Amino acid sequence: MSLSPFASAAAIARAVNAGETTARAVTEAALGHIAATDESVNAFSAVTSARALAAADAVDAARAAGRTAPLAGVPFAVKNLFDLAGHTTVAGAKITAADAPARRDADLVTAMEAAGAVCVGALHMGEFAYDFTGENDHYGPCRNPHDTARMTGGSSSGCGGATAAGMAPISLGSDTNGSLRVPASLCGIFSLKPTYGRLSRGGTYPFVDSLDHLGPLARTVEDLALAYDALITADTARDHGAARHPAAPAGDLSGRAPRVGMLRGWFEATASDEANERRDRAAAAFGTPADVEIDGAEAGRAAAYLITNSESAAFHLPRLRTEAAAFDPDTRDRFLAGALLPAAWVARAQRVRWWWLGQVMAAFDAADVDVLMVPATPFTAPAIGQKTLTLAGRTVPLRPNLGLLAQPFSCIGLPVVTVPVFAPGEMPIGMQIIARPWQEATALRAAARLEAAGFRAHAPALAAATASAAVAPAT
Repeated sequence: MSLSPFASAAAIARAVNAGETTARAVTEAALGHIAATDESVNAFSAVTSARALAAADAVDAARAAGRTAPLAGVPFAVKNLFDLAGHTTVAGAKITAADAPARRDADLVTAMEAAGAVCVGALHMGEFAYDFTGENDHYGPCRNPHDTARMTGGSSSGCGGATAAGMAPISLGSDTNGSLRVPASLCGIFSLKPTYGRLSRGGTYPFVDSLDHLGPLARTVEDLALAYDALITADTARDHGAARHPAAPAGDLSGRAPRVGMLRGWFEATASDEANERRDRAAAAFGTPADVEIDGAEAGRAAAYLITNSESAAFHLPRLRTEAAAFDPDTRDRFLAGALLPAAWVARAQRVRWWWLGQVMAAFDAADVDVLMVPATPFTAPAIGQKTLTLAGRTVPLRPNLGLLAQPFSCIGLPVVTVPVFAPGEMPIGMQIIARPWQEATALRAAARLEAAGFRAHAPALAAATASAAVAPAT
C-alpha cells in the first residue's frame, strides 16, 4: 500500500494496524519528505531520525505481537519548547543553546508515543514564544508553504509550516496569546487550544504561567481529535482545574451540530473585509447562526497584553540583567517594557480578566449557543519582513495586530478550535470555534461540520511538488 506524505494520521494508523504498511516505511518516507521540503520552509530545528526509526521499529514489533495503537506509526513533531530527552530545549532562543540537554521527554511527548506515534523532530518558534510572525532573529523566518515569501505566523511557527507542508500530520505547540491559532490560520490547518489546565505542561519551557496552553495542530479534524484523545492520558493533576474536570474522549464528531453564534461588533469592525467574507462563508455551513455582540473585547485584549508583559518579564529578568545582548532585540524590548509596568496596572488587568470572562459566559447564555465563531486572524499571511499594514483605515504595526482577534480569548482559558477557510489558489484565514470551559468535544464537532462543508486543509503547491517519496508498502 502506498500513502501520500499528505495522508492523514488516521489513515496512517489504520494502514499500520492492518499490516498494509509498516511504521518504519512511514517514518522513512516522512524523513525523506522533511529532507526534500524543509530547506524551503525552515520549520525544523532538529530532525530526530535515529530516535524516530527506533520508535517505528518498536511499533512494528508490537504489531507483530498482535498489539495495535490509535496513532500507530504516525509521525509527529514538537515546538522546541517541549523537552525531548537528550536534546537541549532552546525555546527559540540563542541564550539557551548551551543549556543542559533534557533528561526526559515532556509529558505530552510521552503520551503521544504511548499511543504509537513517532517523534520526528523539534520545530522552530519565536524566541521564548513571544512572537506572532514566525520570524526569528537567531534562526531565520519560518516560511509559509502556500507562499514562501509570506509568514507562517507564530509563535508555533514551525508547527504551522511543517504540518501544512505535510512533513508531520500532527504537531504539538503552545498558545499563550494565539500561538496555535495564528499559525493555523495563516497556514491553512486545524488547531486545538484546550481549556486552560486541561493538558499537562510538564517538561515544557514556560512563557506566561497563568496563560500558557498546550495543544495539537493537524490537517484534519479527525486527526486533531485523535491527538487530543492521546494527550488527555497525560497526568494533568498538577495543572489548574483539570483534575476536577476529567476529560472524556472527543467522541462522535458527527453528532448533533452545535448551535453557533457569530461574533460581530468590535470583532467585525477590526477585521479586514477579506476575513469577514471568509466568516460569512463559514457561517453558511450552519444555516443562519445567531449574531452575538459582546462589550469589552478590547479591554479583554488589553488585559491579556498586560498580564503577558508583566509575568514574562519577571520570569526572564535574571537573564535580562546579565545577558541582554543575547536576546532577539524585539523580544528583549518587550520584556524590558513589561518589567517597568506599574503593579496597579497589572492588578487592574487581573480584575478586567475575570470581568471579561463573565461577559463572554453571559453571551453564551443570552444567545443560547454552544459555540462562538470569529476569524482567528484579521487578514491573510503578510510578507516576511513586513512591519505595518492598513486595518480599518489605519496604518498599524503588524506584529501585535496578527493576534488582534485571538488575544481577547487568551486570558480567559476557553477551548478554541481553529478551522481553515480557503479554496485552492487563496491564502488561508482560519475561523476560531470557541466553546464553554471543558467542552473541547463541542468545539471539535462544530469544526467537523465546517470540514464536511468543504473547509479543509489543501496541499500547498510547494510541498506537493517535493512529495516524490510515497510511503512504501509493507515488506
